[in-house]
Amino acid sequence: MAASVLRLGIPGRRWALAWIDGGSRHRSGTQPGPTSNRARGQSSVAQLSLRTAQKPRKGEHKWAAVVGLEIHAQICSNSKLFSGAQVCFAAPPNSLVSFFDASLPGTLPVLNRRCVEAAVMTGLALNCHINRKSLFDRKHYFYADLPAGYQITQQRLPIATHGHLTYSICIRKKQSQVTTKTVRIKQIQLEQDSGKSLHDDLRSQTLIDLNRAGVGLLEVVLEPDLCCGEEAAMAVRELQLILQALGTSQANMADYEIQRQITELENGGEVLNETRSFDYKLGCTVPMRDKEGKQDYRFMPEPNLPPLVLYDTTSLPSDADSQQVINIDQLRDMLPELPSATRERLVQQYGMLPEHSFTLLNEVGLLEFFQNVIKETRAEPKKVTNWVLNTFLYYLKQQNLAVSESPVTPGALAELLDLLDSKAVSSAAAKQVFEELWKGQGKTAAQIVSEQQLGLMQDREALEQLCQATIDGHPQTVMDVKKRNPKAINKLIGLVRKASLSRADPALIKEILEKKLSL
Repeated sequence: MAASVLRLGIPGRRWALAWIDGGSRHRSGTQPGPTSNRARGQSSVAQLSLRTAQKPRKGEHKWAAVVGLEIHAQICSNSKLFSGAQVCFAAPPNSLVSFFDASLPGTLPVLNRRCVEAAVMTGLALNCHINRKSLFDRKHYFYADLPAGYQITQQRLPIATHGHLTYSICIRKKQSQVTTKTVRIKQIQLEQDSGKSLHDDLRSQTLIDLNRAGVGLLEVVLEPDLCCGEEAAMAVRELQLILQALGTSQANMADYEIQRQITELENGGEVLNETRSFDYKLGCTVPMRDKEGKQDYRFMPEPNLPPLVLYDTTSLPSDADSQQVINIDQLRDMLPELPSATRERLVQQYGMLPEHSFTLLNEVGLLEFFQNVIKETRAEPKKVTNWVLNTFLYYLKQQNLAVSESPVTPGALAELLDLLDSKAVSSAAAKQVFEELWKGQGKTAAQIVSEQQLGLMQDREALEQLCQATIDGHPQTVMDVKKRNPKAINKLIGLVRKASLSRADPALIKEILEKKLSL
């Protein structure tokens, strides 16, 4: 299976930066809107064409982004869009190339059923109208890694149109609150990927790997309804989650760009219309192809592919071969639980806050980890949520680890929560146990509690003696308690806990102290 990526296409008429002055908004570049010629994102991040009506001095104006996205998602499929060549990430260069992929004369495209089903399911999940008839076109442009000199796409009549994506974003000043927004989806279309150019600066040469040539892509075109990078990131993240839930794409991606453009404009530069790719080592985008000249893609109908015809239950021919036709209603029935429904279920089922449900889904593997802990512990869901989102996630972030790399398994955390739930350990001791578990020494929570004597004191008489010793040793604090100073009783409780090496139950300590002080 291929290691899929999302590629962000950012064509000139769909992205713009505007500067705001005196209550008015001036857009650099043309007004956003539907365009017939959309530039294509060739790597992780792509085309930009942002021009300034004027070039304001640095700091003179406040910039506002107007964002529309074209997202290319590699389809999870064992073979390519129009050939039977295998799709496999990191295979040796040019080892997965059919005659058609190499554009040898006389070869013809054969449409991959799996890719069509992936496009239909994605369109349904994104509330799109699925066209019963769609067409394929040739889009001409001449790059070394595009053997035919054209790309097969869907320019005139794509497979899905007029949908919308609902996403949520945290309110800036109140990160614990989320608000829901919607971005319109203009269309979803199928198209084939190009090959990959490998630049060897040492030898001053470029090598071509055609393994990627012909791999199936879903192009999702969003209208320019987004106003900042944060909104764009959240919308794309929601799309990622949907594609991953559907299984239509692995949807790995990187995103970066707006701040670079602002810096360029404020320093008196000009943002060029170009294809850019994301350099993982540098952590920024770098130029890839010049797009300054007007592009004439010379779209024409693809002569070797007939119209793609889909059916629903009412229009399906009675004698239709199920292997030769695609039933939209059947695919609709196969849709899994989507992220929005999962979040709603988590809130209803476990009583968690909406923002907690977002965190569980946004961190790869965290929801599965949480659900596995829930299955194995008798602790209440709110306590599990607290430990997973605060303690467990904190340790992951501290060491920049993925959930799959965690030294603490769901079973280990579940055992610890059971000890805490049965009052075998205090909250403070439980955190010490978790820290030991994180060291990955292969010990269970119970073993750590036993070896380090972290279990709660079960001897009430011994605890009463500790409380009395603390009272006798701190007469001023006792006097403050009797004067109804609310902080004083907490201080006494803390002193007793310290004396017990955090092995005493704070609630029981408070009960004994109040009884001894006749409160």
